[in-house]
Amino acid sequence: MTLQPQPVRIILAKVGLDGHDRGIRVVARGLRDAGFHVIYAGLWQTPEAVVRAVADEDADWLGLSLLSGSHMTQVPRVLELLLRADLGHVGVIVGGIIPPEDVPKLLELGVVRVFGPGIPLGEISDFLREQPRRVHD
Repeated sequence: MTLQPQPVRIILAKVGLDGHDRGIRVVARGLRDAGFHVIYAGLWQTPEAVVRAVADEDADWLGLSLLSGSHMTQVPRVLELLLRADLGHVGVIVGGIIPPEDVPKLLELGVVRVFGPGIPLGEISDFLREQPRRVHD
């Protein structure tokens, strides 16, 4: 009997007060259809709640969607909490309305990739598939 590899687990969340969730729901459905194990944490999440969900679900990836302009506050906080929780092995991707000048800053902080509006779903799933499997420390 051969063991089937487990699907990549990704938590998708909206951090902060942003209430626009159409895009993240489309991404969740697309990734699920592409074979990923997707857990959508929902709207209005705190950084602490998101990191708890990552730990509870043993996620490989965390996808944050931000449209409210709070990305330079929320993302660093989430990254800090992931490190404190010994979850530095979890890859973080960000999507939404991110000014081009902030993308290098987010990448420098530890975000693996930033996806802008209108990105084809296949590009997101292909990117995640091409990444080496995250290994827990």
